[in-house]
Amino acid sequence: MIKFKRADEIARMRRSGQLVARVLEEIRVKAEPGITTGELNAIAEEMTLQAGAVPVFRNYPHPHRGKPFPGAICASVNEEVVHGIPGHRKLQAGDIISIDFGVILNGYAGDAAITIAVGDVAPEVLKLLKVTEEALMKGINAARVGSRIGAVSYAVQQHVESHGFSVVRDYVGHGIGKAMHEDPPVPNYGREGQGPRIKAGMALAIEPMVNLGGFEVYTAADDWTVRTADGKPSAHFEHSIAVRDSGPEILTLL
Repeated sequence: MIKFKRADEIARMRRSGQLVARVLEEIRVKAEPGITTGELNAIAEEMTLQAGAVPVFRNYPHPHRGKPFPGAICASVNEEVVHGIPGHRKLQAGDIISIDFGVILNGYAGDAAITIAVGDVAPEVLKLLKVTEEALMKGINAARVGSRIGAVSYAVQQHVESHGFSVVRDYVGHGIGKAMHEDPPVPNYGREGQGPRIKAGMALAIEPMVNLGGFEVYTAADDWTVRTADGKPSAHFEHSIAVRDSGPEILTLL
């Protein structure tokens, strides 16, 4: 977990975050019926390399099996929660697609995720997207100096469950800095008084993963793609933030 000591460190994190935000916005515009997840991956990779950055998900080692991730983005469609592998799949009207994306630029990481509605999407699924993004913002707002990580977790869970959706337990947010994944873990469920104390200078990646149905998930045969156990849609939104004395600063907000 990074704790900023100099102004130039947070400036570098901000530049990484802004690159991530620009790439995600370009993908948001291009995610229309007929485009493949592989084509979206190529957009992200080209923009990243042109900026002199590294698409950090590509060749990221598997935590258990050692099988590296083959894409620059995680592209998870409909019931796929996270870690979907980009490829030949064409998006169709009515789909939703979650794009998780990260870079290393000038030695510092940026990481964010969005879920995009492709064409006309069912109202209950649009509500899922809205509530998940709202939960992210409530979690960010709870990341205040002197609070604990559990305050973030509690804020996310309470908002999600008040709308009848469920929070994924198996995957959580994280610290971020010179590496993509650092301490502390940032769960999307829990109690306010739990977890490490939040201090000024911390950088966190907060990322609710929210299911329309139950919270149970499983990993597909490709060893990466995580799906909902009941086959119902899932949404994922994420921002990287820096905790300041004045409150949280969103580094990946365009």
